[in-house]
Amino acid sequence: MIQWLRSLIFIIQMYGAMPIIAIIYLPWAMVSRAGAHAACHAYCRWVIWTARWMVNLRSEVRGTPPTDEVLIAAKHQSFLDIILIYNAIPRGKFIMKRELMYAPILGQYALRIGCVPVNRGKRAQAIQQMMAGVQSGRQEPGQLIIYPQGTRVAPGVDVPYKIGSGVLYRELGQPCVPVATNVGVFWPRHGILRKPGLAVVEFLPRIEPGLPTEDFMARLKDEVETASNALMAEAGFRKRSE
Repeated sequence: MIQWLRSLIFIIQMYGAMPIIAIIYLPWAMVSRAGAHAACHAYCRWVIWTARWMVNLRSEVRGTPPTDEVLIAAKHQSFLDIILIYNAIPRGKFIMKRELMYAPILGQYALRIGCVPVNRGKRAQAIQQMMAGVQSGRQEPGQLIIYPQGTRVAPGVDVPYKIGSGVLYRELGQPCVPVATNVGVFWPRHGILRKPGLAVVEFLPRIEPGLPTEDFMARLKDEVETASNALMAEAGFRKRSE
């Protein structure tokens, strides 16, 4: 019960800090994209710091976060992996749901840092929109982040990998950096409780450009799932069937 109450207070202050930080950085963000990135990094650091002392949820980044122009294909389990991945790289920008464009503060800052909104309706249409959005923003350097499964996935749940990450890998001709995580063990998709422990995101070795799309997708899934399962096992998670 105490951990639940601490979690509730943490969540309230976490969302309360968002408009405060956004307003503080607004003048800089309006004149420079660097200001928008600085605001987002400041918010990420705040969430990471408050999670540590308010709910005893520590975090760690493993591997080598990229600083050049790459495609990042990451496991997505909760809001925390967004925070940890973005905070670890200089100029991250996400493939995001179009609905988030209209979210107060979040939507405006997401567009300012170069995120690409995509309508997740029909697959072919979504891919076309995604590529058009990426191409229109290619003049802005940075690290493009996509969640290959297209949604948050709870630990132990199997969700197929969508072809969008393969299309981006082929069309951009950039290295892909897979990212594994175990954050869902401590910070679930839904609910208030945040469990104490060590949440990890791990940047895996690059997949260099040039692989056939099918080979890339198979390798991406194998590497991300294998590493994520290892991180979750390290955190004490076991599938119910086990």
